[in-house]
Amino acid sequence: MNTSSPNSTIRLYHISLSPYCRKVRLVLAEKRIEVELVEDRYWEPGSEIMRRNPAGKLPVLRMDGRLLAESQAICEYLDERYPTPALLPSSAADRYEVRRLCSWFDDKFANECTRPVMNERVWKKVMRLGYPDSRTVKAGLSAIRYHMDYMKSLLEHRRWLAGDVMTLADFAAAAHLSCLDYISDVDWTHSAEVQEWYAKIKSRPAFRSLLADHLPGVHPAPHYALLDF
Repeated sequence: MNTSSPNSTIRLYHISLSPYCRKVRLVLAEKRIEVELVEDRYWEPGSEIMRRNPAGKLPVLRMDGRLLAESQAICEYLDERYPTPALLPSSAADRYEVRRLCSWFDDKFANECTRPVMNERVWKKVMRLGYPDSRTVKAGLSAIRYHMDYMKSLLEHRRWLAGDVMTLADFAAAAHLSCLDYISDVDWTHSAEVQEWYAKIKSRPAFRSLLADHLPGVHPAPHYALLDF
């Protein structure tokens, strides 16, 4: 088990169905770093999110006497701080591909799929902001199929998304898809290749805490925690 300095507690301020928080959680778990998870319902009075991160975003990792923000920066910091197992390749060209795909999912996939679907179907309900907009949801669901086709095109020539070994790119993609799968909004029959990839990563020990998540008022899909789905 990796640890930080002897008397420090590593603490992650997060929210369970945030793909950015999930990406960091997957890295922490894969590297077997012991961490205390602290849920920050940032929309409620009393949240200290702005004190911890002036950008007002989660996750925030308290580690090494510092508050670390921005999920990609956190993940790369952890990969340098705890180099085994490596989640970024050794060559510059391979690292570029991992970072490109992380950006693809954290920006393009998030804007076209995760954010519109989750905002309408989950966060409006949790935050009591009204009813979902069906047109926004429909557009997001349609975009998921487009992105699955792109992932399929990668997996037809690679064992993992960025190459022949699992990397941070796989965790970024799985973090987004797992949020949508929680509410049963991924049609896994659309691509056998993507389903097989997700089954592999979902079966890793690092994924267990994500499969145990339960957001009050929003129940997970019946198949969500099943490894054979």
